[in-house]
Amino acid sequence: MKPTNPKTHDSLFKWLITSFTREFFAHYFPGIKIGQYRFLDKEFLRKYEALKESLKGDLFLLMEVEIDHNFQEVAIQIEHQSEREEVAKRLFEYLCYVWLLKQKPVWSIVIYTDDALWRKPVADQFCYGFSSVQPKQYFHFDVIKVNRETSRDLLNKHSLLCKLLALKANDEGMAPETLVYEIYQAVAQMKDQLTADQLLLVKQWVDFYKKVPEPVLQQIKQEVNMELVETTISEHVYNQGKAEGKAEGKAEGLAEGLAEGLAKGILEGQLVVLENLHQLGILSDAQKNSMMARFSRS
Repeated sequence: MKPTNPKTHDSLFKWLITSFTREFFAHYFPGIKIGQYRFLDKEFLRKYEALKESLKGDLFLLMEVEIDHNFQEVAIQIEHQSEREEVAKRLFEYLCYVWLLKQKPVWSIVIYTDDALWRKPVADQFCYGFSSVQPKQYFHFDVIKVNRETSRDLLNKHSLLCKLLALKANDEGMAPETLVYEIYQAVAQMKDQLTADQLLLVKQWVDFYKKVPEPVLQQIKQEVNMELVETTISEHVYNQGKAEGKAEGKAEGLAEGLAEGLAKGILEGQLVVLENLHQLGILSDAQKNSMMARFSRS
């Protein structure tokens, strides 16, 4: 088995939760009703710049959650762990930072995506306080272990998020090509309901976690017409670059230089998008170089 790139792994799970936020909470916390939400990552890191390196894989949200039959805002921290590690103390520290920033109830969640089958669970609480009445006071948080579920059960769910998680769940008894086929088939059927960003995520997710050789992958794509979906993905990258290029072209500020600036900007915008995906660890060196060469020739 090839070693996992932690940078890419963290980026992909952060991207997954960001792209399928409602599906994530519906799957793991079906008894909790949620309303509107917004992400606080940039706001949090601006306030606590010193924590930037240690929080690259974490997410921060402000979300409406139903509590006692009323919706109220809760600040949520989701920590991603790619290996088993006791994080109770660190989560409590982050809870303090989040509360100081928003002064709202804090919901802490840690999601473990390692492949090990644990014999014992990790701690889901941390003793932080003392009083004469209650000598031990605990902070509690939710622990998610992705491979506690089986790939077979996840594939049977309607949610595309669950089908993607099947590639990281307990796949005992499942053929790797079946997992990929089921994901691509679902995507082909749902492509009109998915955003270009979600389609791009699916492509990168399967490319990174698949356990099938490339010829088999290409055969599956042909069977479910995935090539049409990937055309949409390519158009998404192109359009992102084009939008950034227009902004750059207009910034030239000179009418006579607009056409040249726009043409130059479109190409450079495309390259910026690819470089950003590479920096996130989503594109490999080979993928980035190949796509850059293709755009440069067009």
